[in-house]
Amino acid sequence: MNLMWFRSDLRVVDNLALRDAMAAGPCKALFLSTKQQWQQHDVSAIKIAFIHQHLEALSQELANLGVELEVVEVGDFSGQIEFLTRYSKQHQIARIFANREPEYNEVSRDNKLASANLSLALYESDVVVPKGNVCTAGGEMYKVFTPFKMAWIKQAREQSYAPYNPPEAVAKAIEHSYQAPNITEKLAKQLHRWPSAWQMRNQGLIGFFKQQHPQYHAQRDFPAINGTSRLSPYLAIGAISVKEVINQLLYHQPMIFDDVKSEKFSWLNELVWRDFYRHLQFHFPFLAKGRSFRAKYDGLMWRNNAADFAAWCDGKTGYPIVDAAMKQLVETGWMHNRLRMIVASFLTKHLLIDWRWGERFFMQHLIDGDLSANNGGWQWAAGTGCDAQPYFRIFNPITQSEKFDPAGDFIRMYLPELKQVPSQKIHFPHDYLAMHPEQNSYWPAIVEHKQARERALAFYKEQA
Repeated sequence: MNLMWFRSDLRVVDNLALRDAMAAGPCKALFLSTKQQWQQHDVSAIKIAFIHQHLEALSQELANLGVELEVVEVGDFSGQIEFLTRYSKQHQIARIFANREPEYNEVSRDNKLASANLSLALYESDVVVPKGNVCTAGGEMYKVFTPFKMAWIKQAREQSYAPYNPPEAVAKAIEHSYQAPNITEKLAKQLHRWPSAWQMRNQGLIGFFKQQHPQYHAQRDFPAINGTSRLSPYLAIGAISVKEVINQLLYHQPMIFDDVKSEKFSWLNELVWRDFYRHLQFHFPFLAKGRSFRAKYDGLMWRNNAADFAAWCDGKTGYPIVDAAMKQLVETGWMHNRLRMIVASFLTKHLLIDWRWGERFFMQHLIDGDLSANNGGWQWAAGTGCDAQPYFRIFNPITQSEKFDPAGDFIRMYLPELKQVPSQKIHFPHDYLAMHPEQNSYWPAIVEHKQARERALAFYKEQA
């Protein structure tokens, strides 16, 4: 008997581990839920609900192939090891098939399983180019994104992207038994925004490449426009594979790997960044332990003002683009990528609050929370990471708002307090509201931009 152990790969399409497990003989399928571990890793409630939603869909797909999916709660990774040891003996499991997870604790867990004499066949499915394959001539990981990208492209263009079909059924279809647990009304409302992976794969993905992708470069930074693919939650839980995504892209843009400098490449460039951060986790596992990539920044004495942090979390900073973005995150479980950069810069540079505080808050609320991408993004914003923006580059939230939400359409979506403010005043409305007290239900700015910028520059110069 073989065992397919599902982890961050909740799909039957393009899942080589599943295909090989079922081809090797009689096969069981298992998902080990780890509520305690998720809490320790700050996994958001919406992401957990999203996982269970797709476990139910996966259960049905496997049942159609004659395979039952067992979903078992084991608490944490230690519980996974203990359970698998017992389960393998009980069911005489010859081999466990699974897809690799790059994070430190996950790798440590797999190493312990191997040392427990369990036969574990691990597959690489979370990246485009396998981790460890994109290295300098000296065999080291690139420390700068652009040379990594160029080396990545050389390998990526030689690969096949035809996704593996679902495995052949091993028996007659059976009744599937797993049902996702009940969730709160708020979570149900949040999840309603996200179609199933089947719908995304067969409708959303195709629609994006037909309609939005040609305008992606021009529209991607404008949060009021539906200009992004919104694939990140599905990639984060492995409900859709990155190979499927590129296969669809190549269908519409067959020469995309030769158009590196064109606007058409800008969307694929985001997948290169995704690979870059995951490769960094592979080469530098300490990134999962809250350490700065640049060791010299580990000693920064952040202000860490609790009241300022609370204002940032609550969307009460007095900077509309920051506040609207934070309310989008808390209300929907997602935030537009341009806004992620703006609010991260504001927290670390304007407020001088440790990037780890923001990293954790994001993980606690994001449906697409992913350690590698989240850590990479926050360290980029804080200037502490690999190929990060330099410390002296500080986003001006007012000019960012004027540039990427010029009419204030996004701001008004999440800040009804500012609905009546004219577009030219909405980006920093305090002078206008002082002259129109009848409209003033907005909160004051907690920091002045110019002063905060000067303070940040002095902070980094003194301590870095």
